[in-house]
Amino acid sequence: MLRLSDVTYLVRDHDEAITFFVDALGFVLRQDETSASGWRRVVVGPADGGTGLVLALTGAAGAVGRQAGGEVAFFLETDDFAAQHARMTAAGVLFREEPRHEEYGTVAIFEDLYGMPWDLIQPPTSR
Repeated sequence: MLRLSDVTYLVRDHDEAITFFVDALGFVLRQDETSASGWRRVVVGPADGGTGLVLALTGAAGAVGRQAGGEVAFFLETDDFAAQHARMTAAGVLFREEPRHEEYGTVAIFEDLYGMPWDLIQPPTSR
């Protein structure tokens, strides 16, 4: 069996990214370690497990916030869309649209701290 444990997520600053993912999205800080050489490994992810994001510093011009070429790259699934939407909005997360109901669930596109689009989605209960 294979599982996707972590994926690299490009950031400009570890601490600002930690603040966004933990405070605004409700993720947990899974790892924050600095080696003797000064290299820092930071991993955040949903509290109940699943794939984590390895927050990787990059100096590549234009890479941060454009990891998927302007398309939605990450789909944040919830079983209580209304509560998560309200919590995230109160935390300052910018939603690009009002929630909409599609055959695949309730969804709304929001932006991360770098303007990259994500989906907040609650699949239909009959899934």
